[in-house]
Amino acid sequence: MASRAQAGAAPREPLSTERVLRAALALADAGGTQALTMRRIGQELGVEAMSLYKHVANKDAILDGIVDLVVGEIELPSPDDGWKPAMRRRGISAHEVLLRHPWACSLLMSRVNLGPAMVRYVDSTLGSLRQAGFSIELADHAWNAMDSHIYGFTLQELNFPIEPEQVPEAAATYLPQLPPGRYPHLTEMALHVMAGNYDGVPDFTFGLDLILDGLERILAATRP
Repeated sequence: MASRAQAGAAPREPLSTERVLRAALALADAGGTQALTMRRIGQELGVEAMSLYKHVANKDAILDGIVDLVVGEIELPSPDDGWKPAMRRRGISAHEVLLRHPWACSLLMSRVNLGPAMVRYVDSTLGSLRQAGFSIELADHAWNAMDSHIYGFTLQELNFPIEPEQVPEAAATYLPQLPPGRYPHLTEMALHVMAGNYDGVPDFTFGLDLILDGLERILAATRP
């Protein structure tokens, strides 16, 4: 007969690929992908590490799986919207998602990702561009130009050594190190920031809008 404690205990949720990947995602968000080991994931789930192999083949499979979970958080372009606002929302959403998962950007740039969320994400992006009249080649160039900006800007933001609120203080610290009169334009910018006239923080949407405006002109030029 089961003890009273056993009878009142809630049944443990069965182990599954989804649970393994969600636990791995939480660990990666907290400590980067270097924190991911089968033993550590097993500890998070309260199981032996060997039991994880029934659901994921190895660490590579885990990395692919959690990247796909991250991609699944990005807003997909809607076929009912114009391509330009849809691509703008897609870009902003991708940037925000990658900031929430700082480890993911590098993996997206260095691994072949064929998970269901990634395939759906890319297909919907290309579909939105093709529906708007972009040729196959131009749609591919457009997609890559946008993603290069998304990944590059995000990596810079994640790794830049100065926080946005520290920019005026940094300008005041480094300005005296510039030889007087030698770098007038850099000095002008620093003084502008120090005076509170400009925050000196790079704007993700500025670059994104430049790309979208350029693509719009190219698309118009290809039409009869």
